[in-house]
Amino acid sequence: MPMNLKMIASVGMLAALVGCANQPGGAPATGSSAGVPSDVRIVKSRDGRFDGELVGKAAAGSKFSKLEIGMQFNEVTKLIGGPTNMHTSETGKRWIPFYFGNDATRLQAHYSGEGCLTFTGGSVFGGGANELIRITADPSGAKCAD
Repeated sequence: MPMNLKMIASVGMLAALVGCANQPGGAPATGSSAGVPSDVRIVKSRDGRFDGELVGKAAAGSKFSKLEIGMQFNEVTKLIGGPTNMHTSETGKRWIPFYFGNDATRLQAHYSGEGCLTFTGGSVFGGGANELIRITADPSGAKCAD
């Protein structure tokens, strides 16, 4: 087998192995507590499937105090109303071959006077739920510039 063909085959096999390591439908683990700033707390989602982040502390009785990591976007909007502004971005998982999880993109919803919420944005193929993975309680919005 020529050297170039061996290299292409090796890269293809490596890409397939990396893609297969990701389980379909799994929400992201957002990291461990090592290297996390002090105002960030790592918490389990309400169903215990993944870790999420709480940044800052929501004021008692505020909209954000009613939320839990792992809630779906539609649950959140029914509970606290729609956001002031939203934007989406791609994650590095977008480029993993055969990645079928729901974190290929992210959706960030800004709420004036409250902060922002970060959701998984779905899969590369348009499916997947928008699960809440980070609650940033910051009325100034300064910490929401992800």
